[in-house]
Amino acid sequence: MEKYSLLPEQLLYEGTVTEDDFFAPAPLPEAAILRTHTPEYWHKLKTGTLSTKEIRAIGFPMRPELIERGRVIAQGTLDCARHAWREGIALNIAGGTHHSFADRGEGFCVFNDIAIAATELLHAGEIQRAIVIDLDVHQGNGTASIFANEPRVFTLSFHGARNYPARKMVSDLDLGFPDGTGDAAYLEQLYRVLPAVLDEVQPDLAFYLSGVDILESDKLGRLSCTLAGCRERDRFVLQTCKDRQLPVAVSMGGGYSTRLATIIEAHANTFRVAAGIFGN
Repeated sequence: MEKYSLLPEQLLYEGTVTEDDFFAPAPLPEAAILRTHTPEYWHKLKTGTLSTKEIRAIGFPMRPELIERGRVIAQGTLDCARHAWREGIALNIAGGTHHSFADRGEGFCVFNDIAIAATELLHAGEIQRAIVIDLDVHQGNGTASIFANEPRVFTLSFHGARNYPARKMVSDLDLGFPDGTGDAAYLEQLYRVLPAVLDEVQPDLAFYLSGVDILESDKLGRLSCTLAGCRERDRFVLQTCKDRQLPVAVSMGGGYSTRLATIIEAHANTFRVAAGIFGN
């Protein structure tokens, strides 16, 4: 999508970031893929032997370039998590591929970048407990499934109750919002839920999926939040993490507003808020 090239250009132009703030990940190693995804699924991806049904579920024609891109995105989220551990926060321009299951892809998601990153850090003993704060408008069904029997990862999802996927998985805590939910109702729940969950879970690291498809202008979202409300959502999540000295790795997630400028502005707000809170 065009937003992945335009967003860094906008952030550089306005001075929110500098060239020195960027890093470029390498493709994720096979060993890391196999700690989250099944050998059978990885073999099909490598050999181009996904069935027509499996390709249809992912949503686009599978090419080696797309698989390589997914590996880079996943490594980017893992790198972000390690940068966040040292510096407080790091943000992936892409990521948030939360519809990918251990054994299959869905919803334009090939690899599950947040699940891979959390699994790798737990495997390496770098963290003992993580939380996934998934505020994309679509439930992170793949993430919920992958961590269903993993007590060291708490999955929290705010999403449209009647939106994709039709069949939701069970997160540790799911809040489904009715169509048309606006800023006040959405933020009221966020203010109530997030601090209490963090205080209970006591994670070492947070993964924040900051999808901007909660906007009223979004073609797929079906909620009615404003740009200001979306920005306040980001501010509250990041400030709540900062107040608890909780490192946070951010993945951008979805955004499908009719005007590309709206998508860029909403995603750029996440970076602006992060710079304001963690840059001090």
